[in-house]
Amino acid sequence: MEKEELLTKRIQELASLAERRGCITFTDFLNLNEQNILQKTIQKFSWIRGETFGGYEGAERCITAFLPEQSLWNSSENDEACMVSPSGIVYPIHCIHIRPRAMKFAEELSHRDVLGALMNLGIERAKTGDIAVSEKEAYLFCVSSLSELICHELTQIRRTQVSCELCNMEQFSYTPATQAIRGSIASVRLDSIMALGFGASRSSLLSLIEGGCVFVNGKLITTNAYSLKEGDIVSVRGMGRIRYIGTSGQTRKGRIYAEVQKYIS
Repeated sequence: MEKEELLTKRIQELASLAERRGCITFTDFLNLNEQNILQKTIQKFSWIRGETFGGYEGAERCITAFLPEQSLWNSSENDEACMVSPSGIVYPIHCIHIRPRAMKFAEELSHRDVLGALMNLGIERAKTGDIAVSEKEAYLFCVSSLSELICHELTQIRRTQVSCELCNMEQFSYTPATQAIRGSIASVRLDSIMALGFGASRSSLLSLIEGGCVFVNGKLITTNAYSLKEGDIVSVRGMGRIRYIGTSGQTRKGRIYAEVQKYIS
């Protein structure tokens, strides 16, 4: 609760600063729970205007921009490497392409491997966004003020020597690895879809849902009876993400054939 109060206070401070100075202000990267706190704060204080962006469409970790009533909307950033949101706001986000120096001898990277290497450099998690891993390469989104340090200091991940360089959105190419999972479910309720996607019992998932660990399209959901729509993305702390694809008929006993995609990288 204390962390929530501190974040709420920080959100109000940044929004007020944007109004007083007439320029856009930014948070660090926010996780899904922090983004949920943000949305509750905006609903409570209607004068706060903000939008979130993580560097690319579908990003989970995002920075929030607070907008003054009158703004040029291109902020003070003039760095060509910074990411631009669909609304035209220039965010202080850089994308770093991480790849092995010798592809032949490189190990496959995992999200945890890259994150661990960053933590060893003393980089705070709030300063980094999504880490998009594809076999032996990765793309890292981070605050622009730290990109030079990371590119210079991040030279090894596990036993693999790596090189880092800034890239723009035209150079960013990432398709997450997914696994198709099909099966029969009783309904399209959240707990049923999660049980199918994560291979767990509905009863074992109830504590995660009620404990504030489950998000649908970035929104905190605390009821297992929530009905999903096709294309919804379910994120579960400690378990990963799945996308609900849809249904394709019924069994003779009235159960529903459903398909989900599980993100495996």
